[in-house]
Amino acid sequence: MTQAAVTSLTNARLVLPGGVRRGGLTVDAANGRITDVTFDPEPTGAGDGVAEGRRPVPAEGERADAAADRDVRGNQPVTRPRQGETVVDLDGQYVVPGFVDMHVHGAAGASYQTGRADDALRAVEHHRANGTTTTMAGLVTGSERELRDAVAALAELAADGLIAGVHLEGPYLAASRCGAHDPGLLRDPDREEFRRLRALGRGHLKMITVAPELPGALDLVRDAADAGVVAAVGHTDATAETTRAAYDAGARVATHLFNAMRPLHHREGGPVTASLTDPRVTVELINDGVHIAPDVARLVFAATDGATPGGGAGTGGGSGRVALITDAMAATGMGDGDYTLGVMSVRVRDGKALLADGSSIAGSTITMADAFRRAVTSVGVPIERAAEAASLTPARALGIADRVGSLDAGKAADLVVLDGDLAVARVMKGGRWL
Repeated sequence: MTQAAVTSLTNARLVLPGGVRRGGLTVDAANGRITDVTFDPEPTGAGDGVAEGRRPVPAEGERADAAADRDVRGNQPVTRPRQGETVVDLDGQYVVPGFVDMHVHGAAGASYQTGRADDALRAVEHHRANGTTTTMAGLVTGSERELRDAVAALAELAADGLIAGVHLEGPYLAASRCGAHDPGLLRDPDREEFRRLRALGRGHLKMITVAPELPGALDLVRDAADAGVVAAVGHTDATAETTRAAYDAGARVATHLFNAMRPLHHREGGPVTASLTDPRVTVELINDGVHIAPDVARLVFAATDGATPGGGAGTGGGSGRVALITDAMAATGMGDGDYTLGVMSVRVRDGKALLADGSSIAGSTITMADAFRRAVTSVGVPIERAAEAASLTPARALGIADRVGSLDAGKAADLVVLDGDLAVARVMKGGRWL
């Protein structure tokens, strides 16, 4: 069945950066954008105070171009569909922006490391079905030839819009904090190798994780920042001073905070303290209950509340610096078994991924829907803050918050409908239901 050109979602709980508002929105499948956001006349629930005027809200919450009956169901006007329009009554379900995952390696038995289109499509489709409408493709440490082949192939998929870009998590990482990366393939930062990889990426190499204490690392961070590539600090044994030097050089993200980095100590805070106290920095969290305990995640949210990278509210509003990530690998959606992450053998038992020798956690098996739901139910974060961390904050870190990350008119019609238990009910990508 062909989907109508225009879809109006009514009677929804819209999750916005400032709170939750009853209302609806209209999307146009022809251009894949949100065209209109409307609110009910009266706010409902705590934290609903979103300033009208930030969005085009016609009088009394009606769309200006819709024919509306004055019969009402509570405070919600009943609209008659126009020709070519479908009206969907969501009966009070939540609508959140489509999730944005800036750190993910695969799913459904597939890994981005292969660079194969069929593998990438399988991983993307699994994450999309679980609400992630914008995804990066993460590569772990490999030989230069392997990385060059993968970056070149994934750049084609990014150009086609399947993925948002490529994240090199390595190979310039500290051997002492290598985690699930092959220590035999780690190397010191090589600016010429990075230049070659960036050229193969044709503008789609968007992010690189570097250990700033390595020789030449700060120069590479500067090169990345100058080229518009997001530099992240991770897999590092750096002191707080060295980490701050990386941020001064242009790094703007802390890769999976706490994991694979020097731990926080009261006399030497290391990268954890340097990242949490720098308002320029977005901090990633793998909120799966394995990598980070709920009380530690709660501490991170509290420490970064109201501090937006770059200062000010940023595109689309919002005030946090936490970006939820999955760090998902091929086992996601597949159940327990034996898998690989790059060249490393991984064993998954009870949903927990470990290197086969048990020496390190090896990514996760969660989706962003899992990370989001845990943020609300286990960490105790307000739903609007969890949605921000799963959508707007990573979009801002990647420089794409003008297009995705919040329910604003003019942005991509990427959204997730959640039931009362915060389970994914429906997903829309570019104005079309998946």
